[in-house]
Amino acid sequence: MVRVTACTNQKGGVGKTTTVVNLAAYLALSGTRTLVVDLDPQGNATSGLGIDRRSLARSVYDALIDRVPLAELIVKTAVPNLELLPSAPALSGAEVELVDVPARERRLSASLGELNGRYDRVLIDCPPSLGLLTVNALTAADGVLIPIQTEYYALEGLSQLVNTIRLVRESLNPRLEIEGVVLTMYDGRTNLSAQVAAEVRRHMNGIVYDSVVPRTVRLSEAPSHGLPIALYDPTSRGALAYGNLAIEVAARG
Repeated sequence: MVRVTACTNQKGGVGKTTTVVNLAAYLALSGTRTLVVDLDPQGNATSGLGIDRRSLARSVYDALIDRVPLAELIVKTAVPNLELLPSAPALSGAEVELVDVPARERRLSASLGELNGRYDRVLIDCPPSLGLLTVNALTAADGVLIPIQTEYYALEGLSQLVNTIRLVRESLNPRLEIEGVVLTMYDGRTNLSAQVAAEVRRHMNGIVYDSVVPRTVRLSEAPSHGLPIALYDPTSRGALAYGNLAIEVAARG
């Protein structure tokens, strides 16, 4: 049975796309058939997996707006067992175009339902907002993965996100749950990172993963080469962190 996870945080710059790309890569390398859905109009997950958006005729936009089957839109990546439903700039207008569409919150869920056991895991990279694209992701998902950076104001906006998840659960998707929280951009040289990490663990009791993603140059460099860290620098601290996170995520089911 496929497990669909939406990775979301309405704050930008928290390591959301980095987490989707690298977690997906390690899950795929472990033998898990994995699909990344890039639902962010910025398309960073698409480019981070080595796909040039300018070379694509179609994208997830065509699935949401024109109901084009996903099988016609999905592309392969450099990672075995990892495929991508790419983003496109046109996606930025999708929320407006979907406003008057019946069952607009369920467009992605309906499309994913057509895949018929092709994947074991689907990871959705959401835009940094709580708009209709993110609601589509939450309606299609079994669980939510929330990246939180270990910096000032880490918990700012978290209550709004949790409330949105609750509303989606009550009105659209009763199976939705918070799968886990991953701490990102951890700087072991500062007391601040340790203090914020402790605060997040206290606030989100029991659902924060043990694996903590450090702030490293290698993680920042990898997307410019179109590679996940597992292929770019598999011995780096960032690679080890995401490798361990993948083990934890798989163990939680």
